Amino acid sequence: MYYVARGEDAAKDQSYVVHMLPQRELARTLFPIGGMTKAEVRERATALGLRTAAKPDSQDVCFITRDGGRETFLGARIPFRRALVVDAADGAALGEVDSLEMVTLGQRRGIGLPGGGPKRYVVDIDHANAIVTVGDESLLDVTSMSVNQVVWAHEPVDGAVLVQCSAHGATSAATLEVSTNAVTVRWAQPQRRVSPGQTVVFYEATDTFVLGGGIAG
Repeated sequence: MYYVARGEDAAKDQSYVVHMLPQRELARTLFPIGGMTKAEVRERATALGLRTAAKPDSQDVCFITRDGGRETFLGARIPFRRALVVDAADGAALGEVDSLEMVTLGQRRGIGLPGGGPKRYVVDIDHANAIVTVGDESLLDVTSMSVNQVVWAHEPVDGAVLVQCSAHGATSAATLEVSTNAVTVRWAQPQRRVSPGQTVVFYEATDTFVLGGGIAG
């Protein structure tokens, strides 16, 4: 039986990124530098005379340039739409945003609101109707979430696991409930809502081996 394990260098661990590998692929895959830190890899590359030995680490999303940013990258590929910003408390219109596609859950700045009022966060994004709902930060907390398109390293896992929802984020304790079409994650403690489309990865109790993962619904 094969599993993806976390890399030796916790800051550079890529197990989250390759969570979707099933047994067929894992049986034919090697990660030769998984037991080395990034510093050790650089030392080895220098000793071998590789020109990339001192290449700076990529930051954030590696294929988006610093000069252009996300807006330029996405704007060249999809149309941006204006959206209405409304208050979660009473549905009152508060303003507009120029680019609905640039708005993310939990965002507080750049959402077209006047200063001086209470802190408001994006708590919901209705893409179909171009509406952004803002409200108190507590509205982002949830006790469960649905994960779709799940790929298991070996077999489906019901029960207690650790769950990671961003590339280098911390894991949180949860219980998995497996159904035919999706997996329900029930958090041990309320967690901030995860944006639909985000990768969600399951680890076993020691936070070492990947059990599987999928896409937040």
